[in-house]
Amino acid sequence: MESQLDPMKDDLPLMANTNYMLVRHYVLDLDVDFKSKVIEGIIVLFFETGSQYPKTSSSGKECCQSQSDKTCKVKACEPCYMPMTTESACSPKPKYNDFAVCGKGEEDTSDKNGNHSNEAQASGISSSKDICEIQNHGNKDFLLVLDCCDLSVLKVEEVDVAAVSGIEKFTRSAKLTDVSKELENLRNQIVHELVTLPADRWMEQLYYFTRCSQAPGCGELLFTTGTWSLEIRKAGVQAPTDFPHAIRIWYKTKPEGRSITWTTDQSGRPCVYTMGSPINNRALFPCQEPPVALSTWQASIRTAADFVVLMSGENSAEPVQLQEGILSWYYYVTMPMPASTFTIAVGCWQEVKQQGFPAAIQTNTKFSLPSSQADFRWHEEICGHVEYPCRFQDPAARLQAVIPYRVFTPRCLMECCEEHLLQLIPQCLSAAYTTLGTHPFSRLDVLIVPSNFSSLGMASPHIIFLSQSVLSGGSQLCGTRLCHEIAHAWFGLAIGARDWTEEWLSEGFATFLEDIFWARAQQLSHDEVKGQQELKALLRWRRLRDEVQNSEEELQVLRPKKESTGETSESGASIVKHGLKAEKVFMQVHYLKGYFLLRSLARTIGEASYLSSLRKFVHKFHGQLVLSQDFLCMLLEDIPEQKESGLTAESIFQNWLDTSGIPKPLLEEGETWKESRLVQQVSGEVTKWIRTNQMMRKSGKKKRRLDEVVFQKLLPDQLVLLLESLLEVKTLRPRILQCLEKTYQLREQDAEVRHRWCELIVKHKYIPGYEDVEKFLREDQAMGVYLYGELMVNEDVKQQELARKCFAAAREHMDPSSAKVVAEMLF
Repeated sequence: MESQLDPMKDDLPLMANTNYMLVRHYVLDLDVDFKSKVIEGIIVLFFETGSQYPKTSSSGKECCQSQSDKTCKVKACEPCYMPMTTESACSPKPKYNDFAVCGKGEEDTSDKNGNHSNEAQASGISSSKDICEIQNHGNKDFLLVLDCCDLSVLKVEEVDVAAVSGIEKFTRSAKLTDVSKELENLRNQIVHELVTLPADRWMEQLYYFTRCSQAPGCGELLFTTGTWSLEIRKAGVQAPTDFPHAIRIWYKTKPEGRSITWTTDQSGRPCVYTMGSPINNRALFPCQEPPVALSTWQASIRTAADFVVLMSGENSAEPVQLQEGILSWYYYVTMPMPASTFTIAVGCWQEVKQQGFPAAIQTNTKFSLPSSQADFRWHEEICGHVEYPCRFQDPAARLQAVIPYRVFTPRCLMECCEEHLLQLIPQCLSAAYTTLGTHPFSRLDVLIVPSNFSSLGMASPHIIFLSQSVLSGGSQLCGTRLCHEIAHAWFGLAIGARDWTEEWLSEGFATFLEDIFWARAQQLSHDEVKGQQELKALLRWRRLRDEVQNSEEELQVLRPKKESTGETSESGASIVKHGLKAEKVFMQVHYLKGYFLLRSLARTIGEASYLSSLRKFVHKFHGQLVLSQDFLCMLLEDIPEQKESGLTAESIFQNWLDTSGIPKPLLEEGETWKESRLVQQVSGEVTKWIRTNQMMRKSGKKKRRLDEVVFQKLLPDQLVLLLESLLEVKTLRPRILQCLEKTYQLREQDAEVRHRWCELIVKHKYIPGYEDVEKFLREDQAMGVYLYGELMVNEDVKQQELARKCFAAAREHMDPSSAKVVAEMLF
């Protein structure tokens, strides 16, 4: 496959040679400068020799399980080691580094090094074929390849971990010799012992990671940077086993880097955050992007005192003042995760606290346990993942229905968050716990991100980003989106897809579970749950149908690599097919087809049995990477009687995962939801509006005719269906549109409803509603992309002027993928 690694312009290359060397831990020490829009500093990477060296990679289950030969041990929460002021060994400037033991509030592990002179950097990157030749023939220097993009790399050096005081405990021989070769082996031995420490020594491990990251350098390494990679070598070292296993990189980001966005929040204050870029985090720090590179991290972030740093971290960081006007924030993660899940947001965020109550509800009174106590038998079994401090093995964590949480927002949205969001979080967390059991992560921050965020939400370890669009119009959209992102804690984070092309393993599960969680959070009756879920299924069916009709067939396949899913090159390099295709970001096919597959399985098996199987799957595979067949095989083993009816993994691949279009089983089910009571109610209202519209065309007694009609109150999802149905009507009179808005107070509804209202305005050229469209495109950028296209397609001068005006105002801060798609529509 090496020679075939030739990504097209829309494919995302994963260049890291993870089969030869695997990052196990990152230590980041960074400064955030809003004036220059640059993040700069140091990253230290700790490696192990890759599990596949010198063998080639396999695509079978063994590769997935290659990191799971160690078992997790029970660990109770303990005081953590925290940085204190001292001096770094690798910089002449005063630092803030040593550790003391304390119970709360982590200080900085900083090491603010200045820029070092850059070596001459070659342009372009070596191909994976070159890397393969170096490995196989052994007559060239070994190249360590990291994923890297839009970064200025200033210097790379080996770290002398053997120089750290007290490090002798990690060596098998007490004596240190001066023989160069033996010393190099000793350094790698120390790193190996450090990264493989048992879970109950996690505090000690973090302490020595920090100490090692501050150790002096012992020789600069040669490096070249290119479009997608950073290649590092040490002269004379021909095998990864001999390559330095701890390296330090000085670097800085670029203002135009695609992993982070510099913008202003809704209060006009500057901020920067990782927005879920298609290229992930390689423009934030050099890393290994492939999911198999599960790693832990710790980070010290310094910035001006006006700013708050939020990050993926197990601790709720408290800032430490380093000097006047400068604060440092320290976070750490002990659960190995892909580098793509690392998230940071720096801004003038304000914490929203419940008036009269504690900021975070941390007790779990009156919350029910997961549906079947028998499900807890899996907790007693040994975990299948690489060793880390696992909450599934912690008796206290297993009983925690609501984990500690905080809410942050720009100042101008504090009241709105307190009114709509804050009270929903414990309800949704408890509903998730009732459904799936132990929360994989120990705490949660929720941040309302700037209006240029291109999605309604994004989940990362310990932190969720939500769009401001979810805050208006009641609790429906906010609650369902919150449930969706909470579901990702289990599906997408604790259990990740081993191949990024299988997005449905994350998004399909989260979409299916958001309905379960939200119904339980609302404490609905069985009939209410059934009615709402059938209505939701119909809306998703309509969306899937439209998307299938208007997208490329190859983008509709949930498992585009079919039998090759999970395969990599000999070095571990691979590509993500269509990973850089701008319009793919806005497609819902992985959400929708994945949801319908899981819904179909639940209906076939029975919801109670199905949810029990999901809990079993979570207990078996948390902390690991999976492929579709891992889930399907486990599920079908639980229900062997279904094989007689033809339900097999092969049939599911054929009907649902490996083909484009709408799956055949779903075609047969599409009409059944129209018989739902909530759907029938909407159908009756649609008929009233159409009849009234027709009568107004024939009669001049407009007002009396409208006043005589009684319209029913509708739920938000019913309003969405109503407006979508009215979009199919060729002509609606302006008076009807005016009455429609007044009857349902459409300007006050949630963003899903307002989006359909804007579509009606555009279709019927309803000029009094153009202000609503302009406001939507300005404040709801996560949902407004294709509204630009609708404004252009009518070839109406006023609408096209409105589209260009709105785009000109938003373009500077707009998400790059959104801006690219909109620009193609407008120009």
